Amino acid sequence: MMARLYRALSTGLMSIKKCVITGHKEKGAGHRRLQGGWRLKYSTAPTKAALHIPRMEYQDAVQALNTLQTNASTLEQIRRERERGQMLGTLEAMKSFVYRAGMTIEELDQLAIIHVTGTKGKGSTCAFCEKILRNYGLKTGFYSSPHLVQVRERIRINGKPISKDLFTKYFWQVYNRLDETKDADSGTMPAYFRFLTILAFHVFLHEKVDLAIIEVGIGGAYDCTNIIRRPVVCGVTSLGIDHVSILGETMEKIAWQKGGIFKPGVPAFTVSQPNGPMAVLVERAKEIGCSLKLCPDLEDFQSEGEKLSLGLAGDYQKSNAALALQLCQTWLRHHRHPDFPPLRGTRDFDEQYVNQRPPIGSAFRLTAAMREGLRVTEWLGRSQILKRRDVTYYIDGAHTLGSIKACVKWFREQSLKEAKAVEGPVLQVLLFNTTGERDAAALLKLLVPCQFDFAVFCPNLLDVVQNLNADQKNYTVSLENMLSRCLDNHRAWCKLTEVKRDNLWSLPGSSLESSTTLVKNGDLDGGMLLFHEPECEQTAPRALVFPCINNGLQWITQGRDPVLQRSLTNPLNLHLAGATALKEASTIQILITGSLHLVGGCLKLLDQSLSQ
Repeated sequence: MMARLYRALSTGLMSIKKCVITGHKEKGAGHRRLQGGWRLKYSTAPTKAALHIPRMEYQDAVQALNTLQTNASTLEQIRRERERGQMLGTLEAMKSFVYRAGMTIEELDQLAIIHVTGTKGKGSTCAFCEKILRNYGLKTGFYSSPHLVQVRERIRINGKPISKDLFTKYFWQVYNRLDETKDADSGTMPAYFRFLTILAFHVFLHEKVDLAIIEVGIGGAYDCTNIIRRPVVCGVTSLGIDHVSILGETMEKIAWQKGGIFKPGVPAFTVSQPNGPMAVLVERAKEIGCSLKLCPDLEDFQSEGEKLSLGLAGDYQKSNAALALQLCQTWLRHHRHPDFPPLRGTRDFDEQYVNQRPPIGSAFRLTAAMREGLRVTEWLGRSQILKRRDVTYYIDGAHTLGSIKACVKWFREQSLKEAKAVEGPVLQVLLFNTTGERDAAALLKLLVPCQFDFAVFCPNLLDVVQNLNADQKNYTVSLENMLSRCLDNHRAWCKLTEVKRDNLWSLPGSSLESSTTLVKNGDLDGGMLLFHEPECEQTAPRALVFPCINNGLQWITQGRDPVLQRSLTNPLNLHLAGATALKEASTIQILITGSLHLVGGCLKLLDQSLSQ
């Protein structure tokens, strides 16, 4: 069955090929001698070629960036090497790339950095920090990953993605310098994430930001952002199991990696953690020589009688907000802001830890800038609700056990609140996909209690003909892998819902069969391909696989969303089994979760402003 589906889909999907863009060589005005005996051409001022490259637009830069993505087979080799512990040269290689790009580590030391790691909530914590400190009139830089719609979302100035013009200009400055020195460094260019990290540092230095908030990519100890030597403060959000082939299969091993961002003499804060991982963080703090403290509860902060309001939904955001407050206060105190003058005297860090638990940091009275920053913070794709007439999209990029649990709690509370205000039947639909090595069956098991009327699975492909813009190209996973994952997710869901069939599906006459049937009507160019379990003619299918996000969303919404209708180039025949129930529902509630890449594809369709 897998082979049949793969052959059918691959005939309609355009083959993914790398577009190699040759940038114009930038000729520098000087040289810097580097380790290894070779010399790097560099210029202290941007060259004309870097500032303006004829016929090189934003999409050209992104196409060139995409050539730095690691293909699927090479990525697997890297994972095997990491499993064998061959990671020691990662940071040294990163330093070499930084020098080749025309920067020095000493220059990076001048950036006033907040460095944040963790498994869950590090992006939200960084977003809170950025908004709070921008409210103090500071020019902020913010580096995060992954992006949802456009790659420039990863590098932000004053809360907004850098413009296409700035991205293009700075991209070619860095790309050309690295390209013209690669022969002296075994012909290598940095991989995708490394390049973007170098680019972010380059942008923040040239744009002269007052501070830079840096989110770790994966782990901490060997993450390429960890070339930072002198951050102002470090933060560790809630820990969980993720990226086990890289970080380890236990919470303790993961905590060791996360604690690798600690620096001697640099204060660090964390949120409540299980005893084992917390003890590891404490040991890491001791051996590195930093002061680690536990954040107090958000309710402990004084707010002049006002109840704190958070711009990000979900109870779990409280710990992220508390961590952000501690990080911001420490940054402001370090820079002698009048609201938070420096403390007098410090205690030796070795005396602070009792029973392998860090001391609790002091709560404090929040300023107006802090309260307002927490209230207006936005972070797309996380606990986001988008209402379109009688269709409501509940969007959350949760992809770990802990984050899916939080997502389920949030969705059930919010969807119930909406359903109580609606007259007539309300149908709930799950749109799901996963990426990487995650245990999709374990994630889906947590979603079963939501009692969805339909479950839809699709790869993170926007359109069946792959007419994506360059920002959403992904060469790190093969097409066959994407399709296999969708079928595995479908199979796991059907198996899980068999146990709950008496109270899960509300549609009459439904039956759960273990076998599957490929249904094809017309060709792929017509956008008509779905995969579902067998059914009687009068029975609506409960679990379906579509070849792309477009087709899946169009079938779910049945033409109710005018924005989605306008965005589709290959209309899908909507008159399939199950369509009647969707058409007759007063409201359709759609939970989109399991992958930030899935969320990004959906947002590109649903919010056209994100593509501007």
